[in-house]
Amino acid sequence: MSSYQQQSEPWFKIGRLDVTTTIAVALLGAVGMLAWVFVPSLPQWLVYAPQQMLGGEVWRLFTWPLADTISLWSVLNLALLWLFGRDLEAQIGRSQMALLFLGIWGSLTLTTTLVGIVVPGSVIAGLQMVEFCLLLLWIAEWPTRRFFFNIPAWVFGLVMLALQVLPMLAFRAWGNLLGLLLSLVLVAMAARSVGLLGQYSWIPGGRRKKTTSRTQHRPRTHQSTRTQQRHADRRASDEERIDQLLDKINASGIHSLTKQERAELEKLRQRRR
Repeated sequence: MSSYQQQSEPWFKIGRLDVTTTIAVALLGAVGMLAWVFVPSLPQWLVYAPQQMLGGEVWRLFTWPLADTISLWSVLNLALLWLFGRDLEAQIGRSQMALLFLGIWGSLTLTTTLVGIVVPGSVIAGLQMVEFCLLLLWIAEWPTRRFFFNIPAWVFGLVMLALQVLPMLAFRAWGNLLGLLLSLVLVAMAARSVGLLGQYSWIPGGRRKKTTSRTQHRPRTHQSTRTQQRHADRRASDEERIDQLLDKINASGIHSLTKQERAELEKLRQRRR
């Protein structure tokens, strides 16, 4: 079984449901919503507010994504989280997706804490902001993909971001605006560190390729020169084919690849490594 297929595998199964990282997060959100039905006061004990945390209620740092109630928007939010998270997870694998969710949680928790010091009453609860971050990452990864009503993804993302920023400007909520911008910067760095946003080289956090002594010195024998030339020719051919497959993914999504093309892509990736 190829590494790419392993990345696409679930962590475990519940009946016929394959529980990937994204599905697991969505299920946790659903559990928090269902718990509210039986314990209506539960969300107020899970929501994160820096002042309460400083008062000793440290568990709120970790429970705020579960603080939600059942509503049409909450259910839609979980559906969108699954939709965008599924594509991103197919791109980077389940383990890196878990790290991405941890990075988003850490970024939002940190910025809420910093804003809470300046603006008393700042809180965060539920998965709405997590889903919003995934949406923006999905759009940044595939900016030309078509969205609702055939709108380019980058236009839709710009509108959604404006809907967040403009009310803050109108109410002069400078602390919240600064917190949002800082959150997006930290989330972008977390995404780049797990393999996303590779086309944005100016974002810090990307993995640096290690330079070995073998690439620092010229080959000493004619045989090694010919071998390296063959390897270089094969790498060039592999890179061209990888670009073709990635162009197809960018245009129509990871699920547009056939099973043979996925296996070919993983083989090329392994050979390149």
